[in-house]
Amino acid sequence: MWVAIIVLFAIWIPDTFMTEGNFRIIAGDQAITAMLAIGLIVPLAAGVFDLSIAGVMGFSVAMVSYQLSKGISAPIAIITTLLCGALIGAVNGFVVVKLHVDSFIATLGMSSILLAGTYWVTDGKQITEGFTDGFLDLGSKPFLGLPLPFFYMIAVAAVMYVILEKTPLGRYLYATGGNRQAARLAGLRVERIMFGALVTSATVAALTGVILAAKLGTAAPDIGPSYLLPAFSAVFLGSTQIRAGRVNVLGTLIAIYLLATGVKGLQLAGAPSYVNDLFNGLALIVAVALAARTARRA
Repeated sequence: MWVAIIVLFAIWIPDTFMTEGNFRIIAGDQAITAMLAIGLIVPLAAGVFDLSIAGVMGFSVAMVSYQLSKGISAPIAIITTLLCGALIGAVNGFVVVKLHVDSFIATLGMSSILLAGTYWVTDGKQITEGFTDGFLDLGSKPFLGLPLPFFYMIAVAAVMYVILEKTPLGRYLYATGGNRQAARLAGLRVERIMFGALVTSATVAALTGVILAAKLGTAAPDIGPSYLLPAFSAVFLGSTQIRAGRVNVLGTLIAIYLLATGVKGLQLAGAPSYVNDLFNGLALIVAVALAARTARRA
């Protein structure tokens, strides 16, 4: 399907679509969404939702930016933000595993709390001061003609692919998500696996927030929520690719760039600005329908 979309726009708008700059923009711009989606794979593989992942990312952008604006060194600000992300994941895990709150409800509530926290940290304003050149280089400096976030995304995807596809831990995650009761009877500590999955997704989201802050050089209080729908669309659409019927890293990467290519092509063809949300929303519905159909056939 991805190739078909590229061919469609190559014929429709060849002068603006088939350019090196356009493909470089698509590769770089989607690195943030891709990292967020890759982190989201872990709890979904374990059978739990993490709707707070975009909120964690937005809160992390605010956290690291606020610390830099107060003169705290970049390494300390980054480490503190990552620890804060892990702590949010631990709170999610405690509420889901120990208090037995449905993960959908628990992380949705956390998402709202984090949005309030982001406005509190930023005082409802953009933070534009305190960003050092070294910190900004982490998000904008090119390497081999592409921005560094693209290579961070590749590294995170490679690590997550190995864990999920090549290690016993990955099999335990999928077993927990496939049939929790059967996994428990087989001796797996499913509560610990679910807890760890939520901590992992929140930590990856915090890392993504740090990179996004370095890329933008500013922190807006409402930056996180807009990334939630594209991340979920990519993961569910990715579950119909490569390893049909289950969330997976390679399928998610294909889905990310399939969606990005479609949206960018429509924008270059003169589509209105709301096409991004429209395209991602339609993709999410189609992806979930295809995933459900694949599951029924399995």
